[in-house]
Amino acid sequence: MLNFSFCAPTHFEFGRGVENMAGEMIAKRGGTRALVVYGGGSVVKSGLLERVLGTLRKANVAVEILGGVQPNPLSGLVYEGIALCRERGVDFLLAVGGGSAIDTAKAIALGVPYDGDFWDFHMRGVIPQEALPVGVVLTIAAAGSEGSTSCVITHEDGMYKRGVGTELNRPAFTLMNPELTFTVSAYQTAAGATDIMAHVLERYFTNVTDVDLTDRLCEAVLCAVIKAAPVAVAKPDDYDARAQLLWAGMLAHNNSCGVGREGDFSSHQISHELSALYGAAHGATLAVVFPAWMRYQLDHDPVRFAQIAVRVWGCDMDFQHPERTALHGIERFEQFLRSIGMPITFHELGAKTEDIPALAAKVKRTPAGTIGFYRPLDTAAIEAIYRIADR
Repeated sequence: MLNFSFCAPTHFEFGRGVENMAGEMIAKRGGTRALVVYGGGSVVKSGLLERVLGTLRKANVAVEILGGVQPNPLSGLVYEGIALCRERGVDFLLAVGGGSAIDTAKAIALGVPYDGDFWDFHMRGVIPQEALPVGVVLTIAAAGSEGSTSCVITHEDGMYKRGVGTELNRPAFTLMNPELTFTVSAYQTAAGATDIMAHVLERYFTNVTDVDLTDRLCEAVLCAVIKAAPVAVAKPDDYDARAQLLWAGMLAHNNSCGVGREGDFSSHQISHELSALYGAAHGATLAVVFPAWMRYQLDHDPVRFAQIAVRVWGCDMDFQHPERTALHGIERFEQFLRSIGMPITFHELGAKTEDIPALAAKVKRTPAGTIGFYRPLDTAAIEAIYRIADR
């Protein structure tokens, strides 16, 4: 196990009705004027947004609003939010929604006190030094941004989808009511579950040895998602299934499962370009990319792939040929994704073969020109993974 530093200061309130605590949670942290960031749709139609705004007014917190967040959130709204915060003296951000609303709020929070372009943090390697506090009212189990250091934004100039990780991104508080996820569609529920699984798998595939504790934590989260996701897809108002997914999403990405080990995250980098180009749901692109990545990487450490096949997917271990067990596990993963309505090929996603070179060229690289740590991938390897998915 590697040395590590872990700090997760977010205050979580979980259960029925906790969204009604939004105003008091901001006020007790000194917030006096909050920018409420949201998308639209069900947040407005269900009355959730107005209920949350009411709690702010009741707590004597002045309200500014910024709606229109899209899936795969765009930089234009971030720039608009930064300008609004500066003009109106906003001292707190509140995201009402899922990962897109949260990441937009995080990007605004980093950008307000910064003299330059917030995109410097995402694309140019500038390290943020301060941020406004962010609170969250969560409405979907997926990205895990409600507890993570991550923030991912797509810039319209070139449609580059890039992330920035910093402890400043961890929300001050998150309010998690599983009932608020009842209106999430079957497709988006499945895409969210896939995203949760991918966040775990990015950490699971590591070259670090003697990490059995976090291996078991990863496997437990995966098993919980595998059990709960089909129920939530079939019965959207099943509170217990929704609750399991909601907390699993947070655990998958606040790095509880990743301490002491080096993760990979190349599948996320590869899938980001599919989202940016085609506007596809992030979880759907991961459903296409991750099994392809696993097939490409299988020979790097067949025993690790066989381990997850046995412990998570219930495969029988072939001790003479662990690669066969590993492949069987990948096949069961694909079958599960299909069973909850996810695409697993380029064709099913709507991606095009002829776009593969351009997709591969845009993937964010390290200074060495590669991505990932499990077995670093160059451009040829990235293209090969896209082509495995293009079947």
